[in-house]
Amino acid sequence: MTPSRDISRLIEIMAALRTPVTGCPWDLEQDFATIAPYTIEEAYEVADAITRDDLDDLREELGDLLLQVVYHARMAEEQNAFAFGDVVEAITRKLIRRHPHVFADKDGNIAPAGVKSAWERIKAEEKAERAARRPPEETAHKSLLSSVKAGQPALTRAMELQRKASTVGFDWNDPRAVLAKIREEADEIEAALDRKDVDELAEETGDLLFALVNLARHVGADPETALRGTNAKFERRFAYIERALAAKGRSLEGATLEEMDALWNEAKGVEQPAAESMRAQSRQR
Repeated sequence: MTPSRDISRLIEIMAALRTPVTGCPWDLEQDFATIAPYTIEEAYEVADAITRDDLDDLREELGDLLLQVVYHARMAEEQNAFAFGDVVEAITRKLIRRHPHVFADKDGNIAPAGVKSAWERIKAEEKAERAARRPPEETAHKSLLSSVKAGQPALTRAMELQRKASTVGFDWNDPRAVLAKIREEADEIEAALDRKDVDELAEETGDLLFALVNLARHVGADPETALRGTNAKFERRFAYIERALAAKGRSLEGATLEEMDALWNEAKGVEQPAAESMRAQSRQR
């Protein structure tokens, strides 16, 4: 099978990978749930390529993201639910419906403000139509939290869930109370470690992360941004360890944990004055 610029070739390749017996064993054992994390990861890779202004990489990452759509559509087709063409039809219908000023003669040209109001009105209509298609038991209770989108990154969604609950007074009054909750959750993790309960450890770790997001919200920090900053800091300090070892003709594999830990502290010492200077400048503003 040869490469092609035609989407139909990609669909054929995906079908071949998912064909029993002759397909790829790994691809055949996947389902929606196991592929979903890769879908999220590829969306982040697209965003990263855009941030780096790397258009060659963006082309590759968009292809990887497109594969995710084709993958999900193929699995749905195997269940006789829908196919890739149905996905395309659904989004084209939605775009045409949401842009009557472009595609429908009856509305003609409208001002930007009118475009936005029409967009919101049509979105509300679509939301009501989707709700009407759901079983009665799914729409019987309208939760305060229903408006928090499920597809957001977990840290961001945790923040939004907490923020929404706080609008009716379900919230901590003091960041120190949240800090006490964090200590409580850490104690529960320690107890789960003693019991060696893997499922409980995963649950308690999630509770600790949720409490940390709550603390971030109370001190005015965005948890996603804060974690990105910490990731970058970890990369810088780890790179310092690599460079310091390389300068001595050493490798990471040949270094002890104690040596790497000492170099980590060196990296912290190098960064500390610059970090304190930046914080001081921030306070002066």
